[in-house]
Amino acid sequence: MAKFDPEIVLEFYANAWPTEEGVRDMRSWVRGQWIPFDADALNQFLGDPLVLEEGQQCEFSQWRNRADGFDEETIAQLLCTPGQDFARTAAGRWVRIMRTSMNTLTQTWMTLLLSNVLPSDHNSDLPLPKCQLVYAILTRMSVHVAQVIADAIYLSAGMPPTRHPLDPDKSNRALGFSALITGLCQSFGVPVNPSKVIRLPITRAFIEKYCTPRQAQGDAHQAADAPPPPHQADPAGSLGMERYLQHLVR
Repeated sequence: MAKFDPEIVLEFYANAWPTEEGVRDMRSWVRGQWIPFDADALNQFLGDPLVLEEGQQCEFSQWRNRADGFDEETIAQLLCTPGQDFARTAAGRWVRIMRTSMNTLTQTWMTLLLSNVLPSDHNSDLPLPKCQLVYAILTRMSVHVAQVIADAIYLSAGMPPTRHPLDPDKSNRALGFSALITGLCQSFGVPVNPSKVIRLPITRAFIEKYCTPRQAQGDAHQAADAPPPPHQADPAGSLGMERYLQHLVR
């Protein structure tokens, strides 16, 4: 869907509150109709991209729940340009990867992630949990995207609005999944009027302009338009993923 209905999206988030305290109620009341947004409902709406048995977890969730799960050094080797690493705390704890440290493939998938799966206007770095998700995608782990989106909608609906610095009566927080929510409500028979255009698609020109590795702070100066340093093909399959990505952009 190239457009969304802002009124439907606002009503969806306004009414996506739990009906009982302590109950994780994954539905919203829109125009007299209950709209479920649990993982099963979203998975079906998205065309069942991943079908799991009862109690089964996707590979991404399995790795996150393991005591010896994701290895930050391995993640950094795949997501960063050579010589770059996670930003760390004074105690040495891995925190995030700065955009200036990411290779082109990571920046591209980060843009897709922050636009479609975990919406955010903050794109100067990627916190560790989201780095793990990008790593899982690049290494072709199965990811229950519908569950990730359902959890994100639930958390977003329960967050208090942040006030606009110039107009206290307005919220300064963008509402994510506008097109998805419009389409979801429409699939349950809610009349919609898609009138607002979503952002333009990510193209090869966008990638070349915004996803090319730039100089990290503290490094020697180099020309801004210099080609990105070569990144060695990773046994996890980053080269194959890069070729696959080339088929998604024009």
